Formats: sequence, C-alpha cells, structure tokens
Amino acid sequence: MPKPYTPKTFGSLPATMAARLGGHEALVFEDQRLTFSDINQSVDQAAKGLIQFGVKPGDKVGLWLLNQPEWMSLMFAVTKIGAILVPINTRFRTNDLEYVLTQSDCAFLITHDQSGPINYLEMVRDVVTLPEQGIAIDDPHRPALRGVVVVSDERHAGTTAWPDFLDAGESITDDVLATRAEMVNPHDPAFFMYTSGTTGFPKGVVHTHNLLRLIEFRAGVMEIDENDVILNYLPLFHLFGFSEGALISLLTGAKQILTAAFDPDECIQLAEREKATIMHGFETHLKGLVEAQERQKCDLSALRTGIFAAGMQSAVPIFKWAIETFPTMRTVSGFGMSEIGVGVTFGALDDNLSRRLESSGGPIDGHEIRIVDPDTGADQPVDVPGELLIKGYGIMQGYYKKPEETAKCYDENGWFHTGDTASWRDDGYIRFLGRYKDMLKVGGENVDPMETEGLLLEHPDVHQVAVVSLPDSQLAEVPVAFIQREPEADITDAAIIEYCRGKVASFKIPRHVQFVEDFPMTASGKIRKIELRETAKELFR
Repeated sequence: MPKPYTPKTFGSLPATMAARLGGHEALVFEDQRLTFSDINQSVDQAAKGLIQFGVKPGDKVGLWLLNQPEWMSLMFAVTKIGAILVPINTRFRTNDLEYVLTQSDCAFLITHDQSGPINYLEMVRDVVTLPEQGIAIDDPHRPALRGVVVVSDERHAGTTAWPDFLDAGESITDDVLATRAEMVNPHDPAFFMYTSGTTGFPKGVVHTHNLLRLIEFRAGVMEIDENDVILNYLPLFHLFGFSEGALISLLTGAKQILTAAFDPDECIQLAEREKATIMHGFETHLKGLVEAQERQKCDLSALRTGIFAAGMQSAVPIFKWAIETFPTMRTVSGFGMSEIGVGVTFGALDDNLSRRLESSGGPIDGHEIRIVDPDTGADQPVDVPGELLIKGYGIMQGYYKKPEETAKCYDENGWFHTGDTASWRDDGYIRFLGRYKDMLKVGGENVDPMETEGLLLEHPDVHQVAVVSLPDSQLAEVPVAFIQREPEADITDAAIIEYCRGKVASFKIPRHVQFVEDFPMTASGKIRKIELRETAKELFR
C-alpha cells in the first residue's frame, strides 16, 4: 500500500533527494550524466539567479524550452522561490506565444535564441518590444513582462544570457534562498499547465504543489524506486512528461533518461543502452516504439512497466501488438487530463489482459467517479456510455483569469464535468471512450468514432486514422475518415469504405475518405480533431 502522504513542495524535492541519494545518477541527456547532488546544485544556482533577476513570490515565469537539463533546473528553481511556472509549448509560434504571455501575466520569459531551424528569439522580438539598452522591458501591450533570459552563451540586445544570469545569482546568499523557500506553502499555486488545445485555444490550468500527492500515489502503485530507469521522450512542457518524468524522478530517486524529442529508433537504442525499466506514452508513441523495435531488435528485457492510456477502441490493436513486442513490460492504464492531473483513475501492475487493454483503471483513493447521461444527469449502468464526472483533490484550482469557464466545469453538486465519454465495466474499472465532443450524431444514432478507427487500424494498408464529424443537412452529421497509408500502400477511398461494409452499422461507415501525409498533432501526441473537422468542411461541403 502507498505510504500516507506528507504535503511537500516541488522546490524541496532536489535537496531531499540529494541528501538521500546524492551520488546516484539522476539525469542522462545526450553526453551529460548528472547526479542528484548535481541537480540540487544546479537548482539552487538557478534559483539564486532568479532572485537576483527580480523574480518575486507569485510572479509567473514562462519556460519556452525544449527538453534539456536546464528545464529541470528551472522548473524546480522557479517553484522553490515561490514563483509560478508557466511551461510553454515549443510548437507555439508568435500568435500562440503572445496569447500565453499576455493571458498568464508572465513577468519573465526564459527561452532559446535558436534551436535547429527555429529562431525563438526572433519570435520573441515579434511579440515583445525588447529594450535597445539594458534588459528592463517596458512594453505597454505586456505590462507584466519585465525581462527575458536566453539559455545560450551568446549575448543578445535586450536580454540576459544564461552565463550572466547564473553569475549574477552568486551574490545571493544561501540564507536568502532558504528564507524564500521556507515561505512556500504546498497549497500555493505551483504552475499553470496550458491545455493541449484539442478542443480550442489553450486555457491556463492552475495547480498547486499538492499535485505531488497524485504522483506519489502512482509511484507507489508502480513500485518505482531508485533502481528504476525512466525513459522520458515526452515534452516537459506537457503534464505527462512533467509529472511522470521530472517530478517522479525527484520523488523516488529513479534515473531519468531525457531526450530532446521523440525519435522511436533513438529511444529504443537508449532503452537498451541504459537498461530502461519504465516508459510512458499514448498509443502513437507505443506504435512508433513497436515499429522501431521490429527494426532494431534491441535487448529490452529490463522494461517492466509504464503508463499507456488504454481503453479506447482505436488503441486496442496497438496494445495487443505491443504486448507481444515488449513481453516483460506490465503496462498500467489510467485516465487524466490537465484539469484533474494525470491519473485520477489508475490500474495495477497485476491487472489482467482485459484491464490492461480495454480499461482506464478505477478511481484512486481520494476521488469519486460518476458516469452520467448528459441529457438527464442519471447515472449510467455498466457498459452504457456517458459523461465522466469527478470529485477529488487532484482537480485544478481553476482556469487562470477565466472564472466563467471555470464555473461551467462544475454542476450545482460540485461534480467536475470532464467533457469525456466513458463507461463502467463490471469489475469496477472504467473505460475511456474519447472526448464527448468527438461523438457523432448520425441520423439520431450516437456514433463513437473510436469504433471505426479501431476497425480501420486492422487494415494492413492503414498506418493511422482519425474519424471526425461533417455537418449534413439530412443526417445532422456524417463520418469522415482521415487516413495515413502505410509506406508503399496504394489503397483507395472506395476500398476503405468497402472494407467497413458488413463489419459495422452503415451509419458508422465513413461517408468520405481523405488520405493525408501526416496529422495535425498536439505536443502530447494527440491528433487535433478540431482542425480535421474544419478541413473536412472545406473539402466536402
């Protein structure tokens, strides 16, 4: 059983783990290998730099960086001194950046100058009026923003270079840092996690340090300790990688192997070299890893577990394939979203195959679950889909500066409405079925697109698929399938439709098929169906 939870803060984790496992390897990134003592030292160094830079308790600090060790240092440093971390999606461009900086009231931004072909600093200059002299920002359009730090040895006008930022922090004493850290309360806001935007533009989800309780629970269920090695290819600016890589490592003493991006072949090779025991992801990650392992044929016998959100019909074929490919890995399923933390339902290491493949776990301690008819509010019986409602400590404080949107998430009895579809299983677990807004209403019939997606993924010429709704004057909506073919495949739209006939009800068969080279994706690896719905309207209306 998990140990009783003792409230703690993000910023306290590095020192605690350094005292316990200081010489233990904590982080591997490219050719860098850092111990927990190294991590703790780098966090304190960055925290002192932030204090000298003028970061005050409650200030919002935007972190617009790719995965790298500095991300780890800064995420703990910001929260250690009572400021609020604002992770920013590295796929964002000027409009997105402007929105997040303004909406979150960011006081400081820390970013790259250039990474590969992407010039981050140029985009910052497009959004923010940087000073020609000095580093103090005075932009009337972003009155909260006071400074920009560039994680680079290069010096750029109007910004502070990383070496100068760290050097300035040397004037801050240990006592000053300790005083700031002691002021932080576990119930204080720790970070804003902007939603991945599958249903519209992101909102800033406010979470406190007490999110650690959820993470500590999962670590206990999965029996994670200092002997584990977590392969983390998920972006740290997304809640999944943030919690299941960075935070869980500093909570348990597990080593984290961090990659800048998700490259399945590189990840499989790293898993073999570093003897990874844990890896997480969505079905898109798992599919890529399975295909890479079939090419690489690496020794992955050290793999023992990982969180892969099962349940959805479209994921079942991929999970069956993965179980054959990674026979030593006992995957655990769960349900979470930015608003409620990762995993307010969760499975177990000894779950049977049905639970691993076709469920999203059961309610965890401290949380209540209902599945209701969205029209009547009545509780649904086993196997009948409805909207998933939640109560518990993992739920956000709210959307930042969006009280009306926050209030709309709750009903009069305090239940948080997820907007997701699920059903109860007869064993007390639930099965996540997809976003409720993704459900189609075809001629009065409810159609779960996951069913058709799962069917089409069984076709040997189909690599990936997404089914979305298209407004229709007669039937209200009809299904449209966007399909990415397997390499060398030349299947036609007519063949796709014919393949469905006789296997699913006629109203579930795609009315139109559009072949694509790739899909619009969120940073967490989810297909942005909202964009596909707009594309379908342009193509077929």
